Amino acid sequence: MGTRPLVAGNWKMNGSRSSLKELAAMAEGYDASLKAKVDLMICPPAPLVFLASAAAIGTRIAIGGQDCHTEASGAFTGEVSAEMLADAGATAVIVGHSERRQYFRETDAMVAAKAAAANRAGLTAIVCVGETREE
Repeated sequence: MGTRPLVAGNWKMNGSRSSLKELAAMAEGYDASLKAKVDLMICPPAPLVFLASAAAIGTRIAIGGQDCHTEASGAFTGEVSAEMLADAGATAVIVGHSERRQYFRETDAMVAAKAAAANRAGLTAIVCVGETREE
């Protein structure tokens, strides 16, 4: 079995519950010929992961998280664990996005720890390695 392309849309810090109606349009366009060729995923903000997962039932559109903490639980106010994302219906999580590396100074070691956390929770880690030509 060869590599299967994944088309994933990161909503970043955009969207609301009303944005989830776009899933129906995506599902309509994600016809049998496309399903045979590529996997499709959206990564909404954490507050929308559960609702997006529910809206995507039966569409074969996967739902992913945009980031996760390295720990499964604890006193980490505002953070989301990989286990929480999995419980909300996510099947993957983006780690090491260039914005996280730039604005939050995430290192390769931190990204590796987040990828390990994703694996621990049964999620696929989408590990970003850079955006610039040099990276």
